[in-house]
Amino acid sequence: MDAIDRLLNELKSEYEQPQNKSVAPQKPQAKPVIPSAPRGDGIDRMLAEVKADFAQQDLAEELQKQQQLEQESIKQAQAKAQQLQASQKRAQDWLGKLDPFSPEGLWFERFAEKYADKLEAAMDYLD
Repeated sequence: MDAIDRLLNELKSEYEQPQNKSVAPQKPQAKPVIPSAPRGDGIDRMLAEVKADFAQQDLAEELQKQQQLEQESIKQAQAKAQQLQASQKRAQDWLGKLDPFSPEGLWFERFAEKYADKLEAAMDYLD
């Protein structure tokens, strides 16, 4: 058995030696270093972009508000012009029906002396 044991030991040692070589400790692989901007610069850049976005949104909102105010002002001016036209028409109609020799007509003549014209006086009187 000694011969068999020796042969087994030799085979075992031959078998273990190549495994030991392949199992030899390997150097840990380092993770590749990815060059990047310093953290502070990246954050500052992002903050600047966010600030710029907010500033742009604020500017757009302000412009929209101005446009709305202008549109509202135009609508108010149009409404006022329509009211003025309606008031002028009503005053013209009233003046056309007014008898200048009636008590109301005589009173209106004295009332209208303060105004540039009778139409303006009639508009003020009727309003």
